[in-house]
Amino acid sequence: MKLAIVTGLSGSGKSVALKTLEDLGYYCIDNLPLFLLPRLTREMATKNDPLFELVAIGIDSRSHSTDLGSTLTLLSTLNKKGIQRQLIYLEAQNSTLIKRYSESRRRHPLSDERHPLMEAIQLERKLLSPFFDSADLCIDTTRTNMYQLRDIIRSHVIVGSAPTLSLLFESFGFKHGIPNDADFVYDARCLPNPHWQSGLRSLTGKDQEVADFLEQDGNVLNFKNDIIQFLDKWIPCFQADGRSYLTIAIGCTGGQHRSVYLTEKISNHFRTSKLPVITRHRELT
Repeated sequence: MKLAIVTGLSGSGKSVALKTLEDLGYYCIDNLPLFLLPRLTREMATKNDPLFELVAIGIDSRSHSTDLGSTLTLLSTLNKKGIQRQLIYLEAQNSTLIKRYSESRRRHPLSDERHPLMEAIQLERKLLSPFFDSADLCIDTTRTNMYQLRDIIRSHVIVGSAPTLSLLFESFGFKHGIPNDADFVYDARCLPNPHWQSGLRSLTGKDQEVADFLEQDGNVLNFKNDIIQFLDKWIPCFQADGRSYLTIAIGCTGGQHRSVYLTEKISNHFRTSKLPVITRHRELT
């Protein structure tokens, strides 16, 4: 049986993640009192009940710190009980969390008369840092909308009986920051920039006119082929090591032309590998 633990900073998208897991067939329990978790895992390990074949539990910072610590210890022993667990941690930049709370007018669970919003966020980040360090999957939702988050969760969670490696190819603009969850980052800023071509500036790397312009330069094709050859060689090693996900980020200056073109072409190549592939263009949304 499989257990997904969803935790992270309040306002980072935990509710969306749990709802997505529910749509995938998980039996979801949000804000379970952590002193009940040992009993729940014992029941799941001893009962052959289809209802508990896939279970997801949401954990937030309102739990007592000692309960949080004992939960991490418990999670490390679950494989011995026949429970395949996956710890998913969601986070976002402080400024993004503050904006989300101001827009929703919700109250942060740790905010009170002594702790204004910023201090509550910082306190929560400190309390949950052991979960961040132990997570199997960390997702930074600073620049991720709910639909993109759903796609990431669907790609990376354990559903089938045998976990497989999922690939996420993501384009981005360096001027907006490097994705925090990337395993490999490639810098395409050395390639010719369609932005300086007046007829191409308003287009993206998905447009044929941009592709035609880039493919006139042999360095663009060499850059693309070198990345493909590298990943073709090393992805099997990550599979053999038991990795369940791999994020490949390709950046250019603004994240509109070169990185989008390369991400499209390279992800299309790996769709023939029969591995789950998600393509995401961070700056086009």
